[in-house]
Formats: sequence, structure tokens, C-alpha cells
Amino acid sequence: MSSERPDKPFRRRVFYIPGYDPIHPRRYRELYRKEGAAQAAISGYEIALTGKTGTGPYGWNLSSTQDGREIEAEVEVMVWSDIVRDSMSNTIPATYLQMLRTAWIYIGSGTLWRLMRLRKGPVIAALYPVVMLLGQLLLAVGLGWLVYRAATLLPGGIVALLGAVGGMAAGIALLRWFRARDSRFFAYYLMHDYAYSAQLRGANTPELEARMAEFRATIRAALFTDVDEVLVVGHSSGAHLGVSVLADLIRVEDVPEDGPALGFLSLGQVVPMVSFLPRAQRLRADLNALSTSDALAWVDVSAPGDGCAFALCDPVTVSGVAPEGKRWPLVFSAAFSQTLSPERWRALRWRFFRLHFQYLCAFDQPGDYDYFRITAGPLTLAERYAARAPSKSRIDIPVSKYTSMDAA
Repeated sequence: MSSERPDKPFRRRVFYIPGYDPIHPRRYRELYRKEGAAQAAISGYEIALTGKTGTGPYGWNLSSTQDGREIEAEVEVMVWSDIVRDSMSNTIPATYLQMLRTAWIYIGSGTLWRLMRLRKGPVIAALYPVVMLLGQLLLAVGLGWLVYRAATLLPGGIVALLGAVGGMAAGIALLRWFRARDSRFFAYYLMHDYAYSAQLRGANTPELEARMAEFRATIRAALFTDVDEVLVVGHSSGAHLGVSVLADLIRVEDVPEDGPALGFLSLGQVVPMVSFLPRAQRLRADLNALSTSDALAWVDVSAPGDGCAFALCDPVTVSGVAPEGKRWPLVFSAAFSQTLSPERWRALRWRFFRLHFQYLCAFDQPGDYDYFRITAGPLTLAERYAARAPSKSRIDIPVSKYTSMDAA
């Protein structure tokens, strides 16, 4: 294969599985274009992006020259944003009911307390929409009460009645104002995100299972093409989708022995938010199966500076399903505080949502992790990290209360 022929371009297929994101996938193309150019300028290699032509999955083509080798890559986004948008279509009252149900699932099952033993950052991120939505509700009620009280100071019973109606209208208007500006507050967005994973207590919805089957078929087809590597990248919630897609693929022996190298890169994963839930038997079984497979290389990258991820938490072990002979994932840190310049780190330190996407961006002082060398460089994921030891500060003890992998 051309991976052993430096005179031939190294060829790769990349499948990117985004997290819970309702936005059109072109945002990922433009992010790659901007940040890839920035990283190439910093690191001294060449990379160029061109759009795909024709029909088919959304994506783009890459050409790069790194370490004296030419690389050609095709990137495709595994789109499930339509499912996300449908799950976010709730009314304001329905969202508050969703909040109560989701909080009860995590608290009543004991899952929340177990998650708090891992990393407080993502737990705080999970509690944030609850606190924010309750705060918005209190402000709306307070505004409505003030309008009503102002009306009762005027003479006449009809005025008081109108005040009550006006107060209710004012409160509803304020709630609508908050929702219309959720791109600044992220309260509704995050609430819908956690609620979607929790609605079936860790099991996947039928529409998501159907979409994952499509992802699996697309990746399987790529494994029978003449490329050097098929690389699956799962970011945030996309990481646990990637686990299940690849576990299914390997389980039915759809990975050719003489085909391309298969790599799985999970970034900023939030696997415990799902795998710790009572009915997440499917995900726990997939974690267990993937962790011993010799059909792929699995590298998990996170950073303590990312408050939205379960940084350096081995998703297999903390879920309580690590088998004897476990090989994967290799867990290590992107070390934001060291790989970003002091000025840039200060600028991003409290921008939690932006930091959750830093894995897809350029680093001022890249260390072991460089997204653009991984996706557009001349080494497979296995080759690149063959000698890399896991981070010593990783969390690799069983924590989940629920460890059953029996769907029955």
C-alpha cells in the first residue's frame, strides 16, 4: 500500500462525527480551513482545502505536504444535525418539564453523584442550564408580580384584573426574550443536549440508531477502497456514537484484514454522561468490545482546561466495563495551558464552549496532539502514537453504579 511507498501520496478517508449540534456542517469545513491554515503557518507544513463536487455526504478534500510526503485526504461529516434540531423544537413549558424529568433521571438514579466523583467541570456544565432556566423563570415571575402590584395601586377592580393579565404577559415576554437570545446563554441548548441523552435513560432513540447504521455502512464502504487509513473522529457526544458505530462494524467482522488501517480519535468526550445511566447497556457493551479489539487503534484526547469534557477519564474503565486484556483507548492530554500561548490561554480560559472546540483548532506550541497532522499527515493514528504512554494523571478506576451490558 502507499503508506509503505514514500514516492506515492498517502491517502486517507476521514469521517467526522460531531456532537449535539443543530448547525449546518459547513461550519466544520470553514473551521478546518481557517485553523488548518493557521496551524500550517505555525508548524511549517502545507495544507489546502477544496470543496467536494457532486452529490453525497457533506465534506471537503485536503491536500498537504508534511515531512517531505504528499497527502491526499477526503473528509466527510456524519450528519445528525436534523435529529438534533427536531429534539430542540420543544416549547418553553415543554422545556421546563424536560428539565424536571432530566434532573430526576440523573439524581434519582444516583448517576449525578457518581459523575461528581470524576470531574466537576462537566457536572457544573450539566447543572448550569437548570440554574439558568430557573433563574430566568424567577425573573419572569418577579417581573409579572411587579406589573401586577403596580396595577393594584390604581383604583378599580378592572385595573387589578388587567394588571394580572399584563403581569402574565410581561413574564411570558421575558421568557421568550431569553429563549430568543439563547445563543448567548446556551441554557436551552444545553438542556436539550442532556435531555436527549437521558430521555431513554441511556438507550438510543430509534432515529439515532437508524442514522448510526447509515454511518456504519458508509465507513464500511471506505474500508474496501484503496486508501491507507480510514480515520473516524468523534467529538463530544459524537465520541460515544463513534464507539457504537465502530463496535458494530467490528462485531460483524466487516473490517478487512488486508484493508486500510482503521483509527478512532475521540476528542473532548462526554461518554460517562450516557454510560453511567441505567439503560446504557448497549454503550457499555460497545465500550467493552472496542477496548480489546486489534482491528483498530483508539486514541482519546481531552484536556483539564476543557470544562465541558470528562478530561483524562478513561471511558471504558470509569464505566466499569474494562475487560481483562484491555488495550484501548490510549488516553492523554492536549494540555491547553502548555500548548496555547499564555496570551491566548488567558483569552480563552473562561470561554468554556470555545475551549470545547479547541481540539479542532490550531495550537501555538503544539505538543503530541496536532489535529491537522493526524487528519492530513503521513502517519496512521497507530503509527503516530505507537510509542506514546498514557497520561499519568488519567482517571482509570471504575465509578459507574450501573455496569450491566445485558440489554435484556
